[in-house]
Amino acid sequence: MKNIASVSVHGGHSGQFCNHATNTLEEIIQHYIARQFPWVGITEHAPGISQELLYPDQQAAGLTPEFLLHRFSLYMQECRRLQEKYRSQIRIFAAIESETYSGYKEFMPYLITTFQPDYVVGSVHFVNDLGFDYSQAQYDQTAAVVGDRDALYCRYFDLQYEMLQFLRPSVVGHFDLIRIFDPDYKARLLQPEIMSRIKRNLALIKELDLIMDFNLRSLLKGADEPYVSRVILQMARDMDIAVVPGDDSHGVGNVGTNMETGIAILRELGFDTSWREPKLLCY
Repeated sequence: MKNIASVSVHGGHSGQFCNHATNTLEEIIQHYIARQFPWVGITEHAPGISQELLYPDQQAAGLTPEFLLHRFSLYMQECRRLQEKYRSQIRIFAAIESETYSGYKEFMPYLITTFQPDYVVGSVHFVNDLGFDYSQAQYDQTAAVVGDRDALYCRYFDLQYEMLQFLRPSVVGHFDLIRIFDPDYKARLLQPEIMSRIKRNLALIKELDLIMDFNLRSLLKGADEPYVSRVILQMARDMDIAVVPGDDSHGVGNVGTNMETGIAILRELGFDTSWREPKLLCY
């Protein structure tokens, strides 16, 4: 374990550029350096495209899409400054975490062309333009609108597949985030209509040679395993899909948290722990 480097392919959200995070981005980078990370991906959320599609905390703060787009430009500027300032101590990737709401197929290419991120994390936080990961109440409401929890899972994995085909992100963010507020997720993932979609999506990830984010943030919230769930993780290993840890940090307090646990799981299952670095694919 001592010879395996700690890295994060998905993390670095800061209070400077994200309403549900804390601390400055530079403070977070300094903590990665202190923990001897050789490289880290800073993966701030894409700015919201419309008032209706902002996160609840952004709406509560009275933010606008115009403000968020400007703030994202400042985020990229700060990432580039920190890349240069700390280049002798750590390799910093200035990345972007995508969304999948209406209009993203026009908006994400615009962001990529305008800001030239080092890579993209392909994530799904909205199903049919409704958020699901902010609270239990939001999750239940979205499931009810979609139909039920089974339908929510199916629609999530369908949207993910569509996003992977379109964006071809270097990193697939928290593959099974849809389980976040479902205590019965282990059984639900095995249901044929859901598992068939999981297998389909994994096959595409393999075909496109993408990296899967082994997202450790769920452990901070009391889950007994990271995203990706073990049953899916074992399938990814059998398919020789690259899986790399992501701490999904939202402040200095959780930089690298549970990294040892995550590395131990991946090592136990036989994953390559030399950690492939992400790259921006051609658009």
